[in-house]
Amino acid sequence: MSGAGEVLTIGYERGTPATLMAALKANGVQRLVDVRALANSRKPGFAKGALSAALEEAGIGYLHLRALGTPAEGRQAVRSGHPEVMRRIFAAHLAGTEAQAALANLSDLARRERVCLLCLEDDPRHCHRTLVAEAVGLPTTHLHPG
Repeated sequence: MSGAGEVLTIGYERGTPATLMAALKANGVQRLVDVRALANSRKPGFAKGALSAALEEAGIGYLHLRALGTPAEGRQAVRSGHPEVMRRIFAAHLAGTEAQAALANLSDLARRERVCLLCLEDDPRHCHRTLVAEAVGLPTTHLHPG
């Protein structure tokens, strides 16, 4: 399945590793792109090491683009119920040199492979992964585990 022309996203907040893998496989994902600033999780199976190993076993590539993660103050804004503040903070972050280089890498990858952006937040309207997907400039489809 070709990835050209679309970026998928998924949040694992309400999922399990099994439901995440099922959603990725059902949608032909070739590479999961982790856009968390910190690729760790209190939810078992979603820390970088465990997640990348499970993906490899499933035949899905893994790439952590830390530079496309939300800065600490943006994460705090979301936790405080202010996603609009996070969007402002993240937009400024995304304009930076490191984030722009990571975005260029992601844009190139998304045109060659079927990619899915991963973050914690269940609701894509409140998550920076939607802003990353929009910045790639391709149509976006939001997946939900389970």
